[in-house]
Amino acid sequence: MLFIDNQGIHDPRINLAIEEFVLRHLPMDGDSYLLFYINEPSIIIGKHQNTVEEINAEYVKANDLHVVRRLSGGGAVYHDLGNLNFSFLTQDDGQSFHNFRKFTEPMVEALHDMGVEAQLSGRNDLQVGEQKISGNAQFSTRGRMFSHGTLMFDSELDNVHSALKANPEKFKSKSTKSVRSRVANISEFMNEKLTMQQFRDSILRHIFNVEPNEVPEYKLTEEDWKKIHEISEERYRNWDWNYGQSPAYNVKHAKKFPVGIIDLRMDVNNGHIEDITIFGDFFGVGDASEVAALLRGKRYEESDVRAALEGVDLKHYFGSIEMDDFVGLVFLQD
Repeated sequence: MLFIDNQGIHDPRINLAIEEFVLRHLPMDGDSYLLFYINEPSIIIGKHQNTVEEINAEYVKANDLHVVRRLSGGGAVYHDLGNLNFSFLTQDDGQSFHNFRKFTEPMVEALHDMGVEAQLSGRNDLQVGEQKISGNAQFSTRGRMFSHGTLMFDSELDNVHSALKANPEKFKSKSTKSVRSRVANISEFMNEKLTMQQFRDSILRHIFNVEPNEVPEYKLTEEDWKKIHEISEERYRNWDWNYGQSPAYNVKHAKKFPVGIIDLRMDVNNGHIEDITIFGDFFGVGDASEVAALLRGKRYEESDVRAALEGVDLKHYFGSIEMDDFVGLVFLQD
């Protein structure tokens, strides 16, 4: 595995472009990569989410926050200079996608070495006790994938609550209702006070078993940086990618499944699904818009919906969900 130094860049529109560049362009026949990055105050939106419903727009404007959509699924997260982000980029062997334990275990072990009793909890979170210190997400394409996550080392936790809108579906099964009460900083659980640089170096030392200045690296070339900036301009600085147009709809059905929240917006007229958009914080290999395309124009009848989805592997798009569950959501009774 090779480490990639992002040269201390804090702009999420560049850092996410570095990640995408590595995923799509660097050789992975035998090599895998680890990328660290720290973003200035930002909200990073999951691929399938409706941006305008995830953010506190007034707070975003007042505090000049970046709002950037990432390639991976999952929920919206707040980043600042107290949050260390990591990304493992590797070949997709067909067994690693959805295997969050494989990619979070090195972080868990490193945290244990620092006296922090972290553990993987639920789908994709790292927690200390009942408090979340890390969220993780994944993306796969053309036999390659990344698994990335946050490490809330010393973030401004009050800003997490202020910047994000909590989806009530997410908390229906939890006794704790507040975003602020569910999250904590790693530094709160450490016996020894460390700087962010010391924290970062400790993780590198654990993963590579050498001193940080001896970690094997892939050094980004001038040509690499040129392509990275192109990706940044074309995607991560693009309003259409980060926000997009919120669809007109007259039917909204949302439900939390073990795979995450699936939120359907449908414009149903004259008994037909004229338009449909699928939002959520689920993780899938396929693009959920392909499922929506199969339903667009079909009669809003269960038999027609089932026929349109016959033979479709919904797990490829949403994770472990059954046809009956998805069809039940389409016709959910409010």
